[in-house]
Amino acid sequence: MLGFILRDAEKIVCAAIFLAMTLLGFANVVVRYGTNYSLAATEELLTNGFLLLTIFGAAIAARRGEHLAVTLVADALPRPLGRAVFVLSLALSALLLAMSAWFSWQVLANLWGNGMRSYALGLPAWYYQAAVPFGFALVLLRYLQHAFATLRGAPDRGSIPDV
Repeated sequence: MLGFILRDAEKIVCAAIFLAMTLLGFANVVVRYGTNYSLAATEELLTNGFLLLTIFGAAIAARRGEHLAVTLVADALPRPLGRAVFVLSLALSALLLAMSAWFSWQVLANLWGNGMRSYALGLPAWYYQAAVPFGFALVLLRYLQHAFATLRGAPDRGSIPDV
């Protein structure tokens, strides 16, 4: 069971967020058409839910090797040179994801420190930012898992066929 959770954590998070967003949107529609009022705070919750879905969805794509990749150059090169381009791409992508995790952690620390509150619900703004650095770290982990499997020649090689 723990192996399933560790292997598919982002899928579980995405499913839970999507379910909560669906129920929230449905409740908003029912209240709006049933009472002529709306749940204005749902916009704030749904917007931040989309942010989390995007990040954790990127982790799913990274693990499957379905992330956005342009392999035209690497495919046109001889195998050893294509492998070098793949490793360079891997290093730059890992650097970008690590920096994204670090900077989003800095934003979280800033929001925590300044006491900023959300506009609709008045919640501490860091509540919405709390999962973002961990999401980027998870994308990095899943990307590295896929990249190392690709370099080893494992069957789940994804979108880089001849590296």
